[in-house]
Amino acid sequence: MCGITGAIWSNPSAALDAATLERMIALVAHRGPDDSGSYCRPCREEGGSGLEPGVALGIRRLSIIDPAGSRQPLSNEDGTVWAVLNGEIYNFQELRRRLEGSGHRFRTAGDTETIVHLYEDEGPDFARHLWGMFAIAIWDAPRRQLVLARDRLGKKPLVYRLESDRLLFASELKCILAVPGVPREVDPGAIDEYLTYQYVPHPNTIFRGIRKLPPAHYAVWRDGQMRINSYWQPDFNRQIDRPWDECIAELRELLTDAVRLRLQSDVPLGAFLSGGIDSSIIVGLMSQLAGGNGAGGSGSAVKTFSIGFADAQFDETHFARQVSQKFGSEHHEMRVEASAAELLPKLIWHYDEPMADSSALPTWHLAQLARRDVTVALTGDGGDELFAGYDRYRAVWISAQLDRLPRPMRRLLASQFWQRLLGGGRQRSIVRRVRRLSAVLNSPMQRRYLDWIGVFNEAGRAALYTDDFLSRLTDVDPAEFLARAWRRSDRRDPVTAASLADLTTYLPCDLLVKVDIASMAHGLECRQPFLDHRLVEWAASLPVRYKQRLGRGKRILREAFRDLLPADVLRRPKMGFGVPMDSWLRGDLRELVRQVLLDPMALGRGYFRPEAIQRLLDEHQSGRISHGHRIWALLVLELWHREWVDGAAFPLTAFGR
Repeated sequence: MCGITGAIWSNPSAALDAATLERMIALVAHRGPDDSGSYCRPCREEGGSGLEPGVALGIRRLSIIDPAGSRQPLSNEDGTVWAVLNGEIYNFQELRRRLEGSGHRFRTAGDTETIVHLYEDEGPDFARHLWGMFAIAIWDAPRRQLVLARDRLGKKPLVYRLESDRLLFASELKCILAVPGVPREVDPGAIDEYLTYQYVPHPNTIFRGIRKLPPAHYAVWRDGQMRINSYWQPDFNRQIDRPWDECIAELRELLTDAVRLRLQSDVPLGAFLSGGIDSSIIVGLMSQLAGGNGAGGSGSAVKTFSIGFADAQFDETHFARQVSQKFGSEHHEMRVEASAAELLPKLIWHYDEPMADSSALPTWHLAQLARRDVTVALTGDGGDELFAGYDRYRAVWISAQLDRLPRPMRRLLASQFWQRLLGGGRQRSIVRRVRRLSAVLNSPMQRRYLDWIGVFNEAGRAALYTDDFLSRLTDVDPAEFLARAWRRSDRRDPVTAASLADLTTYLPCDLLVKVDIASMAHGLECRQPFLDHRLVEWAASLPVRYKQRLGRGKRILREAFRDLLPADVLRRPKMGFGVPMDSWLRGDLRELVRQVLLDPMALGRGYFRPEAIQRLLDEHQSGRISHGHRIWALLVLELWHREWVDGAAFPLTAFGR
């Protein structure tokens, strides 16, 4: 796992100088604490063929496979093709044997050299042959082109800025901002998207002119032009009805092999363990594959890591301990308190963009805890999207059943009378969930879903924005991002459509970003067996009845791995990896929030109506309505501005990084 960056330019006046490249590389030193490397060549005349572009590749390396060798950037035999890789290629050994059979000679034992030779044979479409997580840049001197590629599910980030005579790229946005002359112009549309989803969806970033390469895409820059193509797009409308027992066996085989591939490591390896079904299965399979207790080799115990909270609604450590005891793991855990004020400056700096998923806080602590003992950690990410595990999919199922009711009855359920009758409710209470469900029953299913998962709905954002800010927004509807994903499975049932939409939106834009940034900030590599693309394609084709029964998700997953799960874990309801944000914002964070959001600097940006901000804070503090996730999103946005636009003004400088 690494951090990569660089540029290609067609005009000598746009050259990336050595000092700037070194600064860009240094900004991702946390992603690769083990080594640093670069490759540079200026624009130059090549005979009668004109000016050849200049290129710069840079990397900070976290050494996982072949630590002593495989230094990057790495080239082919004659130095005409160079590559940098952030990630891991799990099938590189099979690819290497094939490439050696066709005459390629290898100097290293790692996976990056495999990419170089595979590209020589396959060209820009090489990425479809890779199994793994990756962001890759390849300089092809004979063709005078730079190729960028990103893995299928978006586990590894890759951002870029295309200029008239130059292309800049990096693992993290901060590297591009370090290039002299790159403007920091905030995109109002990106703010609107952020306050819809709690993240800025690809291909946009918070800044105009800087983009994200979408998952499962590659880009080719040549002669000052760039084209972007998709190399993987499974048919989400495809459903195959197979016998239940056959699917049980297939799931067991696919996930076991996915875990096996992700145990390749020349450095210490462990696992995040929440005590939920997904991470518990991963730990169980790691233990089995190690031939007894563990995955550390020679039967050593799996090292597992958990985070807990004083608030019982959010604490899962007792379940994690049960799993640890079952498999004899070497278990480590810590309790997270309301320390967000101290941690916020670090999060704001590392995440580059505003990202309002508050579970970034415990994820940061979890990665920090794990890095004390291991360099690689397996996680359970992806299980909920593939097997309908989130509570919101239950809401989709219930909503679909209610759609069968006569229209007058649906109108009554969605009426203001019913809303007042239900009242506000506590943060995770049944009353609050039913209230949110009934509030949108008259909307189309796709719009209902966005209202459930979003931060501010359309009406809420309109009430929040000033007239001036509204006038700066285009006609592009943020809901279209989810709508495009939903349409990919428009012939499937609503639960499948929602879960597969999450797989291509929420997962790569939120969950995987959260884990990548938090883990890489500590030089920790995270691997997600559930996101093996073979398993993803297989699970996407399952009928919903195999995933969900009477609204309860992960049916087939529970059955396939029943032997690995303690009884309490098997029966337990879903608990998200969240934090008690509502109570924190009424307690330890109360004054910080008011100080920041009502400060003249924040209000002077002209985004939000002061009375709307005041109302949100008052309603939340009184306990009438829980606005915790909305207030947190606004707080993160303002602090992001102070760090990345204003230049680290108060309060970030008070805490430091």
